[in-house]
Amino acid sequence: MQIQLSDHFTYKKLLRFTMPSIAMMIFTSIYGVVDGFFVSNFVGKVEFTAVNFIMPFLMILSTVGFMIGTGGGALIGKTLGEGDNKKANSLFSMFVYISIALAVVIAAVGIAVLRPVSSLLGAEGQLLDDCVRYGRIVLMGLPFFTLQMEFQTFYVTAEKPNLGLYTTLAAGISNMVLDALFVGVLPFGLEGAAAATAASQAVGGIIPLVYFARPNSSILKLGKAKYDGQAMLRACTNGSSELMSNISMSLVGMLYNVQLLRYAGEDGVAAYGVLMYVNMIFLAVFIGYVIGTAPVVSFHYGAGNHQELKSLLKKSFVIIGVSSVAMVLMSIVLAKPLSMLFASSHPDLLAMTVRGFYIFSFSFLFAGLAIFGSSFFTALNNGLISAVISFLRTLVFQIAAVMLLPLIFGLDGIWISIVVAELAAAALSVAFIFARKNKYHYL
Repeated sequence: MQIQLSDHFTYKKLLRFTMPSIAMMIFTSIYGVVDGFFVSNFVGKVEFTAVNFIMPFLMILSTVGFMIGTGGGALIGKTLGEGDNKKANSLFSMFVYISIALAVVIAAVGIAVLRPVSSLLGAEGQLLDDCVRYGRIVLMGLPFFTLQMEFQTFYVTAEKPNLGLYTTLAAGISNMVLDALFVGVLPFGLEGAAAATAASQAVGGIIPLVYFARPNSSILKLGKAKYDGQAMLRACTNGSSELMSNISMSLVGMLYNVQLLRYAGEDGVAAYGVLMYVNMIFLAVFIGYVIGTAPVVSFHYGAGNHQELKSLLKKSFVIIGVSSVAMVLMSIVLAKPLSMLFASSHPDLLAMTVRGFYIFSFSFLFAGLAIFGSSFFTALNNGLISAVISFLRTLVFQIAAVMLLPLIFGLDGIWISIVVAELAAAALSVAFIFARKNKYHYL
């Protein structure tokens, strides 16, 4: 039986509805790691460093998909909750068309400025050349990747979360197979890894376009759209937290790379890259969960169903709390085995990565609550609070910690800073949830 947004959600039903989104995000993160695995094991350490070095900048350019997907999805969900399906479909179509146009322009600009940006960040010599070689090819797939990220939310809003998972599986398998072929079998090296990524992004972006453009069984369909500037502004404002979160994480990633070059050289950047690969996979559980629950929250908020909002918030706290503890334990146990996937042939790099892993693992105790807090307010169409949480979590707290703590603890301070920033953001999220309880009636 298909689960609908209007249903009452028990723990079992909530997990069933969100599990496809969780699996989708986990798999997205895993196949995003594939380039690093093949490059580190089949190409070289400098090329592996280049992939990790330029990736934050590439991710900044894809943030329009997160912004329009989350902000637009919340507005569509609220509109569906109010019973206006025709308007919801018009908004859906408009958001998709505008995001395509924006992504094409952003990709072109990104390709043009890639070399000066890489140089400005501190890359030089072979590292600079490798950043440009990898980045230019990946950016060719940016419009498709933008759509893929956007539709992760739209699939759930359309009550078709399983289709989002299937699309991600198709894209991920494409990336893995092409990486193995282009890098592991054929001598295409760094360019082969980039081409595999761009091709897989095309798969992830084209499938949802074809599905929603044709007659389908979902509540959303691509069709004629009338430009609604006010709705577009609301979607961008509401999704600004996700935009800020992704831009901030990328900017902070660049800052971490700069600090690591100073304290540990290229090995430090490589070690951080390994930690971020694992971080993406673990945080994907939380991100997938909030992607799955956000349209449900938006629907019941639009329908004025306060009891269901209370139930969703309580259950979410329990699920995130249990998951957080489990992740810390798993990451401590798996620290060395996971590090060896990327650094087994470099003993010094392996030792640095494992030590960083043990410290960094405790950030998972707090990250889930902070991620949920920001998404929860986005789903309630309160983009301001959501943006404040994201801005402080991913930028202010991170920058303050990574600039100050290494002065006290040296290299360990860089790993500790991640834990401190997530703790501060979790405390802020809880404070906002309690402060706004009377307005939204979810407690």
